[in-house]
Amino acid sequence: MASENRFGFEWDLYSKLNPQYELQFKNWVGPLGPADFKDKVVLDAGCGMGRNSYWALKWGAKRVVAFDFDERSVTATRKNLKEFSQAEVSFGSIYDIAWENEFDIAMSIGVIHHLKDPQRALANMVRALKPDGTLLLWVYSYEGNEWIPKFVDPVRKHITSKLPVQVVYWLSYGCSVPLWFYTRLYQGTKPYIHQLSRSTLSQIHNIVFDQLIPTVANYWRKSEVFDLVNQLEVKNISVQHPLNNSGWTVLAIKK
Repeated sequence: MASENRFGFEWDLYSKLNPQYELQFKNWVGPLGPADFKDKVVLDAGCGMGRNSYWALKWGAKRVVAFDFDERSVTATRKNLKEFSQAEVSFGSIYDIAWENEFDIAMSIGVIHHLKDPQRALANMVRALKPDGTLLLWVYSYEGNEWIPKFVDPVRKHITSKLPVQVVYWLSYGCSVPLWFYTRLYQGTKPYIHQLSRSTLSQIHNIVFDQLIPTVANYWRKSEVFDLVNQLEVKNISVQHPLNNSGWTVLAIKK
């Protein structure tokens, strides 16, 4: 799980919570909202630095269990969730989830598309859900991001994923600085570009760096995402673009 270890460097570096993260969380989980998390028991699989768990707790979750496969990420999450007595944070792999019929919501935001065996991870998440519990995912989409697989992904696959993350961190400024200027000069009509126009250089650099470091990154078509989830013991599958049109938000109910 090399990608996870590379992300640990990122979440150690970018561990500070930002109020803008609530807008991102709303985009990723919509059409779910605060009322859907209130009094729920939530699993955050691949929690990173804990920002999604944070907003689930702020929205009134009864209990949130968050885990990641990197100690630096776990440390950052514990720090960010320290105000919540109902938060449990641990080191663990999404391939070794031991819970069964435990959670109302099992969510994984920005993780599944980086895994070599996404089917195994998803089956574990579904098993952890209570009957009629909600599977919630956000993954990269091919539709709307065709330029990334065409131009960026070859660079990631053949060059930056093989370099030390410290080197990629500095190289990323070669893309993030022009992108930062671009979003200020041309906000355009696309929701995601408009959202980026309100981001700091540090936040944009984080996004660019995040794109360049993983060893695995899948940009799935809608039909591919549906087929991936349809193999699970779930019903009522919904695959749709989030509010900022930046990926796929996936919802399904455990049978």
